[in-house]
Amino acid sequence: MNDARRTPINDRVIAADLSPDMAEGRETVSGLPRQIAVPVANLLRHPDGPRDRQLVWGEDVLVFETRNGWSFVQAVKDRYVGYVQDTALGAASNSTHWVSAPATHLYEAADFKSPDLAALSFGSRVRVNQGQGKFSETLAGHIPTEHLSPLPARRPDPVEVAELFLGTPYLWGGNSRWGIDCSGLVQAACLACGVTCPGDSDQQESELGTVLPDGTPPQRGDLLFWKGHVAWLCDEQTLIHANVHHMAVALEPLGSAIERIKAQGDGPVTAHKRLTEIE
Repeated sequence: MNDARRTPINDRVIAADLSPDMAEGRETVSGLPRQIAVPVANLLRHPDGPRDRQLVWGEDVLVFETRNGWSFVQAVKDRYVGYVQDTALGAASNSTHWVSAPATHLYEAADFKSPDLAALSFGSRVRVNQGQGKFSETLAGHIPTEHLSPLPARRPDPVEVAELFLGTPYLWGGNSRWGIDCSGLVQAACLACGVTCPGDSDQQESELGTVLPDGTPPQRGDLLFWKGHVAWLCDEQTLIHANVHHMAVALEPLGSAIERIKAQGDGPVTAHKRLTEIE
């Protein structure tokens, strides 16, 4: 059964690589490559609808339809489907670097006193034309070179990446330094370590890593899942997660977190998994 969150089809169009049996009078279209051209774009379930996820500057999408100011898109990173405002999109370009600092600024010139043009979140992607010492010139402005890393992303420790987000406000469907949710935190850390990762916690529980038998001692980098929630393990006694209890990305003792989540009605841990891809 197709997951609607990753199936590019609406009432009018259907992606060319989907089964013709699903078309039922819809126009078959191939996706047009574009990129996110704003710091953060909400990916909505339908125009003016609820936010499902977010996309950040430079992320690649395929556009299947543009209508009434909205584009029906699929994110390349995880195949998540939804609607973004057409003004959030720009021409596709081959990104060369990603923002590996928690956040950075685009400057008008290679000078920290020059006007700042935009603030970019961790994970944003840019094309560097040339480096100028402390600053790198991109198509949209200048970024401190220290805040950039070459693509592809290959950090060794996802927990270290997650810890960059400590204190970030909780935001349902959030995927940026300005606001993030539990699955957004897991995805950001995985992608920074070169691990393909879906967008939502149920997909992550189904697709990431290997299930560990009950009683397996937890270790740094393991994932714990609950119904509708996910957290990284920092060590045998501590986890890090974006959560509503703190309304932020926070560290929490493992035992008390398990008891608190169960007591608030969200049930027990449903899976303990390990990412063998980065062992």
